[in-house]
Amino acid sequence: MNTNWYTINNTLYKKFIFADFSSAFAFMTRVALLSEQQNHHPTWKNTWNTVEIWLSTHDAGDTITEKDFILSDSIDKFLTTTLH
Repeated sequence: MNTNWYTINNTLYKKFIFADFSSAFAFMTRVALLSEQQNHHPTWKNTWNTVEIWLSTHDAGDTITEKDFILSDSIDKFLTTTLH
């Protein structure tokens, strides 16, 4: 289990805070590409420099499945490689 994400209401949840709106939007664009590659799409919210993501598998009854852990790991790996 990815310990960097919280389990809230049958979802994996994480809040990301960036320096500005452009950085947050660039992150969302990259997550969109990862989501398309995995055919698994997040529920998310963006307010200026903050992005919140909730992951659950809709076709499995809106519960957490392996797809959610895979996508959350992909998102974290992307951030790790771009920040270092």
